[in-house]
Amino acid sequence: MSQLRLNPLTGRWVTIVSERAGRPTDFRPRTAEVESDPARPCPFCPGNEEATLPALETVDEGGSWKIRVIPNLYPAFDGDEPFAVHHLGPVHVEAEASGIHEVLVISPFHDLRGHPLTDSDAAEMMHVIKRRLEEHALTPNVRYTQAIINHGREAGASIAHPHGQLLGLPFVPGEILDEQRAFSRFEGGCILCATVETELVDGKRVLFANDDVVCVCPYWSGTPYELLIIPRRHELHLTDASNESLTSFGLAIRDSLDMMRELHGDVSYNMVFHTAPHHYHGAYHWHLHLFPKLVTTAGFERGTGVMINIMPPEIAAEQLRHVSIKA
Repeated sequence: MSQLRLNPLTGRWVTIVSERAGRPTDFRPRTAEVESDPARPCPFCPGNEEATLPALETVDEGGSWKIRVIPNLYPAFDGDEPFAVHHLGPVHVEAEASGIHEVLVISPFHDLRGHPLTDSDAAEMMHVIKRRLEEHALTPNVRYTQAIINHGREAGASIAHPHGQLLGLPFVPGEILDEQRAFSRFEGGCILCATVETELVDGKRVLFANDDVVCVCPYWSGTPYELLIIPRRHELHLTDASNESLTSFGLAIRDSLDMMRELHGDVSYNMVFHTAPHHYHGAYHWHLHLFPKLVTTAGFERGTGVMINIMPPEIAAEQLRHVSIKA
């Protein structure tokens, strides 16, 4: 069983998962490839389905699967125990890390560079994420679900095959709580609605925009080429979005990644979906952050929480737009 331990200096939870140290790629040198043994069959490729736990959901096309959702073999959160805090002394506080940990296998192809996502693929990915979040919301001990996609070893991916993860947590993480507070105290309506209006007028940091979605290099970018994708419709939860809106959002993800690859090659990245906690009805606007792993977070950033960004977002956006025009 995984364990949550509270950091008394920050008030944020840390998850202790000793079982995940047994994964083949953990503690390998930084320069190593994602796969620890290239000769080992990929568990996410078609024909190797027996290497994974039975699928929770499958999207089929023409008799073959195109997307699978499977339980994670090394779950960071597992079990249906209610969230209960245990005080072991004046500073030692822990809780059971119950919840859900799933893997979203985005494509049957091991390398998307030779098989780019079609419009249908990008849309279906978002529709599957919506259905899984709806399922998680029905689980009594899950308060928040974090959807992520890690690509490349520098971003923490342990398998090269395109995949994401959905983690149903028994608590609301500090990052989301901070955003909730920011939305609540913003006096101009909604922070992200105001951001969309401001950025569209300015134009310098906008990569592209349509009736459903806006993609920008945010004014407050903490890392080079950081992206923020915002749905135009003000909705708290990703699950509130219509299928049409989610289709446009999936295309925006696909197109922004294409622009990033055109400019920087096969760069590692972290993609994180931020949505309001399940059953939360306060101020929020769901969105997505994309963090390319082009620089290393160093001691100053770790020690202070103050990021140093060597690439102004205005220049980053201009370069990415130029790539789009050339393409």
